Amino acid sequence: MEQIGFDFGVEAPRKLTKVSPARLATFEDCPRRYRMSYLDRPSPTRTGAWAHSTLGAVVHNALRALFDLPVIKRVPQRAMALVAEHWKDAGFEDADQAARYRARAKGWVAEYVEHNDVSVDPVGLERWVSAPVTLEPGSGPSLIIEGRADRIDQRGRELVIIDYKTGRREPDEYEARSSQALALYAVAAARTLRTPCYQVELHHVPTGTVAAAEHTEQSLKRHLQRADETAGDLRLATDTLNAGGDEDVLFPARPGRRCSWCDFRPSCAAGQEAGPASQPWELLAP
Repeated sequence: MEQIGFDFGVEAPRKLTKVSPARLATFEDCPRRYRMSYLDRPSPTRTGAWAHSTLGAVVHNALRALFDLPVIKRVPQRAMALVAEHWKDAGFEDADQAARYRARAKGWVAEYVEHNDVSVDPVGLERWVSAPVTLEPGSGPSLIIEGRADRIDQRGRELVIIDYKTGRREPDEYEARSSQALALYAVAAARTLRTPCYQVELHHVPTGTVAAAEHTEQSLKRHLQRADETAGDLRLATDTLNAGGDEDVLFPARPGRRCSWCDFRPSCAAGQEAGPASQPWELLAP
């Protein structure tokens, strides 16, 4: 059975906007950062690596590699070894700090494997999912949502979207339910794999917290409507820019706390004026 019917009958062709959760979130957060990330060529000067991003990537890669192994090898010791295999020091203050966080990451994944059922093969690891979205009856799709989900499990007859987190703050049910990215992955996974998907989960690896939420057709539709509105604004701004519009008017900066650790801070005067730059290791989980 089709979930919500997101690709109802096609009428007159409409200009489709292809978006990912990351693109939508970037545009909503700061249109200038979106322009610098996806439109400006050559790409503006960026900062160097951030330790918290390095740490997150290592944990994600280690857990992905773990699920690629036969079930019998999915043990805490192997998970710790995979952290060492994937480890990078980029962004850390020095070798001592990197070593401390490497040891912490090993402990996190070992605990994760110890306390979670890793004996079932996921149906997707870093799986690319995509779906056309139609919100107005009688019209064609207005956008295509796509992206890579960290992990997709199947429980019974339904799929579950799982996203790993390694940040400072433990997620809760509200964060899982309000996450546009998880909702859009649920819609795209249902379409791609032709299986219903309403359950989404945030797995906070440092604490073992699992924040879960169960979507309904109505809650997914609300996320889709918001995505469609953002995609429309994004499409209009991009088309106007290509027609010769003012880039600073169409893609304005939205200065705030995040400017301190924005990748494009070296190329954005507004971001530099918003506050002092963060050190590359300051956003690590304590």
